[in-house]
Amino acid sequence: MDGAHRAALQLQQLPPASSADPVSEASFSYKENLIGALLAIFGHLVVSIALNLQKYCHIRLAGSKDPRAYFKTKTWWLGLFLMLLGELGVFASYAFAPLSLIVPLSAVSVIASAIIGIIFIKEKWKPKDFLRRYILSFVGCGLAIVGTYLLVTFAPNSHEKMTGENIIRHLVSWPFLLYMLVEIILFCLLLYFYKERNANNIVVILLLVALLGSMTVVTVKAVAGMLVLSIQGNLQLDYPIFYVMLVCMVATAIYQAAFLGQASQMYDSSLIASVGYILSTTVAITAGAIFYLDFLGEDVLHVCMFALGCLIAFLGVFLITRNRKKAIPFEPYISMDAMPGMQNMHDKGMTVQPDLKASFSYGALENNDNISEIYAPATLPIMQEEHGSRSASGVPYRVLEHTKKE
Repeated sequence: MDGAHRAALQLQQLPPASSADPVSEASFSYKENLIGALLAIFGHLVVSIALNLQKYCHIRLAGSKDPRAYFKTKTWWLGLFLMLLGELGVFASYAFAPLSLIVPLSAVSVIASAIIGIIFIKEKWKPKDFLRRYILSFVGCGLAIVGTYLLVTFAPNSHEKMTGENIIRHLVSWPFLLYMLVEIILFCLLLYFYKERNANNIVVILLLVALLGSMTVVTVKAVAGMLVLSIQGNLQLDYPIFYVMLVCMVATAIYQAAFLGQASQMYDSSLIASVGYILSTTVAITAGAIFYLDFLGEDVLHVCMFALGCLIAFLGVFLITRNRKKAIPFEPYISMDAMPGMQNMHDKGMTVQPDLKASFSYGALENNDNISEIYAPATLPIMQEEHGSRSASGVPYRVLEHTKKE
């Protein structure tokens, strides 16, 4: 009787526990999504504030004789601390939420930079001029916020423990191996056209950055997830795959920064921000969907709404960056007043130009190495003309011809 009574008690306890498991797992997964999204938003906000603080510090010390004067300011060090804190928050967010949710949230940094730029603007605008100048920024911020809300609401809800066994299983799966083969071939082709054929189109360069960035975020999620599990007591640092992922993360991040630096030398930063965000987000979401199977088991409505959120965020970022002021191009002219030992531009009514004895002309910085004979430039004396004098006639300038010997 005791055994039958004990079995009856066990049967009574099993159904409630089994029926409550799906609900508890669903609530826990949504909670993890929320934690990861909040960490990512916090991290991008803090990074944006840090970059603007450091930029403000560099602008204030632009005329300083000491090139490293910013090291002595508290503002620059505060910006560095906030940047490390923000990057740590973004890094930790990958351990909680799916990769497809975290990657598009980098639009938050663009929104924050636009708002900070408007708040700290130095020019004084009339209300109509201000609205006309920043109408695209306001519309872009609104669209980016709506897109971010849709991303968080309809993000994939897949959660998996980042153990060494799971990562190895994903790494050797045939969909990811096929994706890696296609990505390596595409990367090599783009690199060939960029290096050998001088294809310096911004799409080519930023697509190289996006392909490297997709591997960076895949490895970041693996490393962050294994570290969190190790901190929780499930040690994962004894798996060799952890160090393989760590090395890949550092290497791809370094080369990604190198290509970004090359792109920034040829194109405007606002164009790089918009095109880079669209390409990097698209490729990274694709890589996450293949490697981590983010959208496995999701219904069509959630996938379509998530894609709509991405498109709205893309449009918002494009409008924000389109409205930024373009940098004034550098004009290669040297003020002769600042040249030691040279006569002032208007000393004694004479216009002065230095002789062309070097391979560069101070006037326009043009290379004259291919010129066989270099003649001294003509000196243009200015004839002083008295006001109201009718007897003065002719051209007020006289060109004094110089021979090659002179």
